[in-house]
Parts: sequence; structure tokens; C-alpha cells
Amino acid sequence: MSIPNDFKILAAGDHQPAAEGDRSVLLLANDADAMQVALDGVERIDLDFPAFTDGRAFSQAYLLRRRRGFQGEIRALGDVLIDQLVQMHRTGFSSAVLKEGVDVADAARQFERFAGFYQGDVEAKPHFDQAAA
Repeated sequence: MSIPNDFKILAAGDHQPAAEGDRSVLLLANDADAMQVALDGVERIDLDFPAFTDGRAFSQAYLLRRRRGFQGEIRALGDVLIDQLVQMHRTGFSSAVLKEGVDVADAARQFERFAGFYQGDVEAKPHFDQAAA
């Protein structure tokens, strides 16, 4: 499995934060309720990982994609580890910004390590459901 077409890995220097007053980009706080936030006119939602042990952004991304039906970009920022990238994609992220000094090629190899999954995610059905079809 190579990097999915709907997922981008960005080097730290390639990320551009939203311009002052740009309402098309929403930086969602970790303690914000993803089910309550207004999404009108939002094209990109930035979710922060303040520490690799704080996984609230995974839940927020999943809720935004699966329950809210958000079709825009969901970007991971902060303490993004390369071994979390596959799970980020599976929970609804469409891009991730690597920390300074992390090689994009090293990060991309994470997608080659996993050919499939038994569990369902925001895009795929569970393995048992696919096999029955």
C-alpha cells in the first residue's frame, strides 16, 4: 500500500497557517465538541496534537468525517509521529504536517507496511463485511 491519493504528508516548512480573518480554515481546539462547531464555509480544519499521547484529535476527525459528513481537508498539526500517519488517514485526516527534521520519505514508508485491516474505518468496511460481498 502506498500513500493514498487522498492523503498528503507535508514537511514542517510546507504548512501555511490560515491568514488573519480567513474563515475557510478552522483551527479546532482539542476540547471543542466537533459535533457542535459551525462548518459553513469551512474548507480546511486543523486539528492539533499537543503531545503524541493526546489522541483527542483522532476522535474529532472521525466525528467530522463520519457523523458530520465534512468533505474538506482535515489536517493534523503538532506532535505528529510517523507511526500514527496510517491511523490518521483511517480516522479521517487528509493531511499531516511533520515535525521539523522528520523526513517525508520515512513517513511515506509507513503506508507500505500495512496492506489491509480487519476493522472498518471512515472509508472501508470491516474485513469480514468485504469478504462476504
